[in-house]
Amino acid sequence: MKFVKFALVVAMALCLTASVYAETQSVKVSGDLTVRGLMRGNYEYRGSVPGPVTAGVAGTRTGFNTDSTNLAGAAIVPGVNQSWWMSTTEVQIDADLTDNVGTVIRLANERDWNVQNKNVAVNTTIAPNGLGGYTPSANDFDIGVDLAYVKLKNFIYSPLTVTIGRQDLWFGKGFIVGSNHLFNNWQAGQDTNLNAPEYTTFTAFDSIKATLDYDPWTITGVYSAIWENAIGEADDVNLWGVNVGYTFDNYKAEAEGYWFFKADSMLDAWDIKSNNDVSTVGMRGSFDPIDSITVAGEVAYQFGSYVGARDQFTAMNRSAWATDISAEWRGLMEKCAWKPKLGIEYIYYSGDDQTHDNDLGIGRGATRKSGTFTGWDPMFRGKFDSAIREFVGSYYSSYDYQSNPTGLPSTGDASFTNQNQLIFSGTIQPIESVLIKGNANMFWTATHFVPNVPSANRVALGMPNGNGDETRKGYIGTEFDIQTTWNYTEDVSFGLLTAWFVPGKQIYKNADKLASDIVGTCKVSF
Repeated sequence: MKFVKFALVVAMALCLTASVYAETQSVKVSGDLTVRGLMRGNYEYRGSVPGPVTAGVAGTRTGFNTDSTNLAGAAIVPGVNQSWWMSTTEVQIDADLTDNVGTVIRLANERDWNVQNKNVAVNTTIAPNGLGGYTPSANDFDIGVDLAYVKLKNFIYSPLTVTIGRQDLWFGKGFIVGSNHLFNNWQAGQDTNLNAPEYTTFTAFDSIKATLDYDPWTITGVYSAIWENAIGEADDVNLWGVNVGYTFDNYKAEAEGYWFFKADSMLDAWDIKSNNDVSTVGMRGSFDPIDSITVAGEVAYQFGSYVGARDQFTAMNRSAWATDISAEWRGLMEKCAWKPKLGIEYIYYSGDDQTHDNDLGIGRGATRKSGTFTGWDPMFRGKFDSAIREFVGSYYSSYDYQSNPTGLPSTGDASFTNQNQLIFSGTIQPIESVLIKGNANMFWTATHFVPNVPSANRVALGMPNGNGDETRKGYIGTEFDIQTTWNYTEDVSFGLLTAWFVPGKQIYKNADKLASDIVGTCKVSF
């Protein structure tokens, strides 16, 4: 029925917009269909497939993409080699009502193909087609609103443009604000509809954005309601921000300064009003010292307050740093038939040294109660440079560092904090329609940290006990990614992504086997 509903909505939209387009020439219908085939293995780095865990710890689970979402009961440890298909379907309607008023509506459906839910006890005999515990997913043909906004140009006076509604927000390289995928796809710690949620199309923000264009200056102010939960409850998450940019006349240079404030009261603390407020201030710039080289850099500082546990009596102060420095060389693009490019990039997120007060965990769900919290908050980052490692702590967890989802997830080895990352990248174009990108990512910790695996959970998982207070620091691992894109026509493209992550033995002592990911893609745009 949901498929029929989706087809009817699209048909009605096409019929309506076709008649309007014929009269006004002001409506455009576009869209795309993306089909992915995925094969991945050993995302928890164990190299073996365990059975179900028969005992669990309330409030914890062994992985974010498991078969079970029962936080208080048994869970299936991820690690089995997986292969499945998923698709994303989008239809967008752009309507220019006048020269200065336009609207955009984008409907989307994303789903894993024909997923069945299994609701049976361990060792129960099961059968397909709804018999013995298998039932089709009720979310297969859900239709979501990806974009829905109105843009008002020359609002009140000519340099001002105001955009109101569900829209994409991307500032600079997306280092601080670029994607709202985590809040859009997580519902109070429950799994998403996709088994590979990093490929979600729902990354937009419900927001109001005002842009003043005083060329070469651009000033943008934004407000976004990130998380409302229940109307009237004081547990909201809101985003406020100002971004000021300037474009120089020489060297293709640009510069930006910004302030983004995330007012976060999501965590329900017992003794205080939850206050995970984060202010992020920073600067970003790039220029070409010569035609074949681009140098870019960004540095940001966070301050505010931190509450990491319900039994915390006072909010801790925040003090954290992050930086992103990169360079790209294109010296052989005009001389070589394959148009090669080379790049190097360094990314740093400060970490929280929890060794001094014997705390467990980092981020949400941690038990820090004193001192200054120095862990980096990822805000709404939209830029990701690796296929596997950079989603650990947000969508995936390893065997050594299990998840503590409280509102939003976190793990002791999370990729968005306490990390140095060095990236070597390159691209070649063997023929006009084929582009090959490759990169090598190296990761290591910024400071010591304490594994956030409670003793009771380690026993339930069959892990060595007594490591709750063991601090770790060192090399996290290496990831190699290769992505090939073939533009079959102007509207159809095929892609193949292969990725391998090699865990480092200093951080992963109980599980350090190779993780792999292979993703084939077919995309059609119209």
